[in-house]
Amino acid sequence: MNNEFSRISIKLFRIFIFIFFISSFLNACKKNEPDENQTVTLPSNLEVTISLDSNNFGFVGIRASANNANFYTFRFVENEIENIEQSNNGEASYTFKTAGVYTITIRAHALDDKYVEKVEIVEIISNVPVRIPGAPPVIGYSTPLSYPNYTLVWQDEFDGTALSSANWKYEIGTGSNGWGNSELQYYTDANTKVENGVLTIIAKKQIYNSSQYTSSRISSYGLQSFKYGRIDIRAALPFGQGIWPALWMLGDDFTNIGWPQCGEIDIMEMVGGESSERKGDNIAHGTVHWADANDSHAELSGYKKISNGILYDEYHVFSIIWDKDGITWYIDDQSFHSIDIRDGQFEEFRQSQFFIFNVAVGGKWPGNPNSTTTFPQQLHVDYVRVFQK
Repeated sequence: MNNEFSRISIKLFRIFIFIFFISSFLNACKKNEPDENQTVTLPSNLEVTISLDSNNFGFVGIRASANNANFYTFRFVENEIENIEQSNNGEASYTFKTAGVYTITIRAHALDDKYVEKVEIVEIISNVPVRIPGAPPVIGYSTPLSYPNYTLVWQDEFDGTALSSANWKYEIGTGSNGWGNSELQYYTDANTKVENGVLTIIAKKQIYNSSQYTSSRISSYGLQSFKYGRIDIRAALPFGQGIWPALWMLGDDFTNIGWPQCGEIDIMEMVGGESSERKGDNIAHGTVHWADANDSHAELSGYKKISNGILYDEYHVFSIIWDKDGITWYIDDQSFHSIDIRDGQFEEFRQSQFFIFNVAVGGKWPGNPNSTTTFPQQLHVDYVRVFQK
């Protein structure tokens, strides 16, 4: 009898424990469930300040504040593409790529789905002046007339109405095998002009001495040459399939020992046409050519693709900083390529070099012009400056 009572008591105790745990579990779950009747305080007094930057086309800065806001979201729509930014401090920014009228939705959130919002309208107005075809651009990057620890030792600002004979001479003709590159143009002295402080080299589709194209190639050989320093060239480039502008240097002893033994520094080359990995109107190359330890041609090259537009649209400054240890290439003060020349095989680059500016048409690298290529094409050079320590 007592045993039977004990068994019943144990069963009842187990049932009690089971019910207790089930009840506790259900109560815990209930506590974690959101209370549909719970009141959420919405943010209030949402205030928005919008700022535009006249020096940074398309830039919009936003600052929002509200009472009881836990976070903010900002919705920008451009070309039917939605861009949403979330911010805890109420600050956000966006850069529109094209001119137009845009709406921006600003929300102050208590929770993801509990918020108040404002809609603001901004108008982005293009501040880029109209470029007259064939004329130099009126905007673009520029560099100073002085740098710390450097002295300006030579410059050509292309003032006046003609090339300075103290600085430049023309190279005429087709060279040997199209200047060694199967180029198609005939270089003349008639395809260059200097006016309003700008040198312009013009490539034309024009039959001349059995060539289908004409252009110009100018050189400072025997007039101006330099070893080491910072070199800045402000230029706006031509464009199109088969167009090949270059701002470059050759060693002074070129006529005695030939190429590539004399060394070549290409400050800027562009291979025109539709953009690809290493070719296009928006890509500038920096390269050196030399004779290696086996007296064979060697080269090292880097390139930079600009983020917006093409190199025709506005002025860019193409620079190198060159010393006994190395050469570094820049576009608009942004470095994109560097080489170490301390090895003995780079002796060519411890000698003086002279300048060559030209626009080639066709050749092994760019290929020939096609139906998409327009003529005339212009290379505009605003200045060339040499600084040394």
